[in-house]
Amino acid sequence: MSSSTGLDSARAGGDAPAQRRRSLPLVGGGEAGRRAAAIPYRDGVRGAPSAHAGPAPRSVRISVTDRCDFACTYCRPSRHDGYTDGRLMTPAWRTMFEALRDAGIRRVRLTGGEPLLHPEIVSIVASLAALGFEDLALTTNASQLARLAAPLRGAGLHRLNVSIDTLDPSRFREVTRGGELARVLEGIDAAIAAGFSSIKLNTVVLRGVNDDEIERLALWAWERRMVPRFLEVMPIAEGARLVGEHLVTAAEMRARLAEHLLPEEAVSDPGLGPARYVRARRDPSLRVGFITGTSDTFCESCDRLRVSSTGVLRPCLATDDGVDASREARAGDPAAIQRRLDEAWRLKPDGKVWKGCTEETASAVSIRAIGG
Repeated sequence: MSSSTGLDSARAGGDAPAQRRRSLPLVGGGEAGRRAAAIPYRDGVRGAPSAHAGPAPRSVRISVTDRCDFACTYCRPSRHDGYTDGRLMTPAWRTMFEALRDAGIRRVRLTGGEPLLHPEIVSIVASLAALGFEDLALTTNASQLARLAAPLRGAGLHRLNVSIDTLDPSRFREVTRGGELARVLEGIDAAIAAGFSSIKLNTVVLRGVNDDEIERLALWAWERRMVPRFLEVMPIAEGARLVGEHLVTAAEMRARLAEHLLPEEAVSDPGLGPARYVRARRDPSLRVGFITGTSDTFCESCDRLRVSSTGVLRPCLATDDGVDASREARAGDPAAIQRRLDEAWRLKPDGKVWKGCTEETASAVSIRAIGG
């Protein structure tokens, strides 16, 4: 992003806010990604307290591809940061899914990269639906959703999360490094028409970049009966370069929406992630969610496992530790994958003392490669 295409000039002809908006810094060079790629997988956890005493894994986030057509500044160092070799093919994924179900996983979320770039994503959803998982969700940037919303719903996908950080087209292009807001909005419209049981919008709030849109995004989502969710930028991967200047805490976000919200305690949806929700004052059937991770971590209650696009079972987003189960997946051996899963879960940090993405190891993780 050059200064000639910064947010200030992009907003000059529109509804520019009173204060001067800052362009996002060009966080690049790929150093965090290179560090992460150089760290081997081990049998022990580097610097993370082990002997995890929390719940057994009940949910999994599966990165079906590390490819993405956006390059959001808090996620990727650039559009040219390279991709991973050795991704699992669909037959291996089906073995992985069977193993996860048999190991007691009940909730699945598909992520990327951008999962809708996978050429067989509809077939993958159908395979998961056939296995009887109680909750099947997907996170997307919605660039491909206009053509895929109805097929995904027909294949058995229950819920959608759409990442959208701004409703301003010029600002959107800057934050995503080239994304087209119009395509995302078309995708959201198609998702609403397809009748998913839940559509949530995820917005990473960055001070001086899009924090002036919190109210606008919430009201826009509520008009469409969707659930807006506002996320703190976390010091993981490229986000580590942004937290110092751009962090807006969940408490501040809620304060900015106070006139629209009931004066009640924020509560989570049991088993559905760390977000905490508050109801809308004008219509209590509407809610807004807040996700911390920087000002307040939630490791102690974490029951989440992650699977990378190359078949590595990862017990924590904030480290590069994991157990490679790709050979077992390609061999069609779900029982062997379960044994590897047990190994991976023993690596999960002790959430009573481990503080997730605020730990030093988090800055070296490639969030695009394993799914946020």
